Amino acid sequence: MSLTRNGAAAGPAATAAPAADPAPYAKRWLMLPVILAAMFMAQFDLYVVNVAAPSLEHDLSAGQAALELIVAGYAFTYASGLITGGRLGDLYGSRAVFLTGTVAFTIASVLCGIAQSPGQLVAARLVQGLTGAAMVPQVLALITATFPPAERARALSWFGVTVGVGAVAGQVLGGALLEADVAGLGWRVIFLVNLPIGLVMLGFAARLLPHRKPTGKPSLDPVGAIGVPVSLALALVPLILGRIQGWPAWTWVSLVASVPAMALTLLWERGLARRGGQPLLNLSLFSDRAFSRGLVVSIATFAGFFSFMFTLTLVLQSGLGLKPLAAGFVFTPLGLAFSGASIASQRITAKYGSRMITTGGSIAAVGFVALLIVLGVSGDHTSPARLIGPMVLIGLGNGLAVPALVGSVLAGVRPQQAGAAAGVLTTAQQFASAAGVAAIGSVFFAALGTPKGVGSYATAFQWVGVIDLVLVLIAAAVSLALPRPARTAK
Repeated sequence: MSLTRNGAAAGPAATAAPAADPAPYAKRWLMLPVILAAMFMAQFDLYVVNVAAPSLEHDLSAGQAALELIVAGYAFTYASGLITGGRLGDLYGSRAVFLTGTVAFTIASVLCGIAQSPGQLVAARLVQGLTGAAMVPQVLALITATFPPAERARALSWFGVTVGVGAVAGQVLGGALLEADVAGLGWRVIFLVNLPIGLVMLGFAARLLPHRKPTGKPSLDPVGAIGVPVSLALALVPLILGRIQGWPAWTWVSLVASVPAMALTLLWERGLARRGGQPLLNLSLFSDRAFSRGLVVSIATFAGFFSFMFTLTLVLQSGLGLKPLAAGFVFTPLGLAFSGASIASQRITAKYGSRMITTGGSIAAVGFVALLIVLGVSGDHTSPARLIGPMVLIGLGNGLAVPALVGSVLAGVRPQQAGAAAGVLTTAQQFASAAGVAAIGSVFFAALGTPKGVGSYATAFQWVGVIDLVLVLIAAAVSLALPRPARTAK
């Protein structure tokens, strides 16, 4: 007679009896706001630098190239490292990697806040992105692993709230912090604010995160750990920097090279799995139709929503002449609609599941149609007040869709694959956000040409509305193929 992992005798009778499901982690709801604070910090820092760009240019003497890297450097190291960060959580435990990543992210934020030159700030931002990539995948992994299926949709909806609120807060709170000039710190406060938040979060996380040993012997695939981030970086860097630099030859070479680089990496990953190794990217995840189709919906949704947010910022500040704080307040109705819809969707996502994605996409589509009508009618007379209605509809639709989307993608993932799946999902979201901003932003600037006033910005914004409308409709259509919740017998 032998003993099972739980110490029970393993005999014929024990083998026949089904294993009881372990009791859910008792402190899971206390843990949730702590780990979501990490997601908020990472998302906030992704968008707040856009508001601070003029201050960086004036106070730090940052040139255009430095500003590009300060804004974009975080984005591509963050997106490129998420899969590796997720895998590290699977191997060494989400608790350990989360705590380590949070400490490193807080230190990197302080380094950003005390930087004395553009070069120092660029380097610190690159490190900040990498440390965020270690921290963020553990958030979804911990939710997936600790919450039972009946509660998981609700917990994931709070993750969706945090994603949207963090992005909008980058515009609203970022502008408010700069306007207040806290302690005379100027732009530095947007980074240094992470120090007290990070310290408080670490204190609670050390007490509330579960102690769970990783499954199997830790082993990291070095080829995958290098190949996946490099392949993504080869695509992200030219997408982020290409437009401002006039799309030189190196950007096209890099984009083309990203395809064979990723193909070779995936071949290696498949071969390693067949040999019984531990690949960084578990390709079996993509055999789950909910996961693979959900990634398509995620890419379309995030590319559309965040390119809209980016270009709207340009319209408000450059086109309509609003200051950062005023422009941030214009975003407030959208943020409230997103947050309110996400919170409300908690009670209905568990019942309707992926149908909420279709419903949210449909509402967002109506918002984009309304936006096109407003821009077409208003032209030179476009004003923030006329944009509020479409903005609210777009925020409402995405607020309903994003929490349900996260839950639908991760619904069938096994707990031992939670970190890897979370890394792939967050990578797809961040890659889509960055690529959407770069590609659709390029269309915006091409349509804008030499601006001649508000009308020029309205016309360029119409092109963004058309593209984003197509993306939303694609997301809604693909969401129809996602699994529907099973009907329970009456």
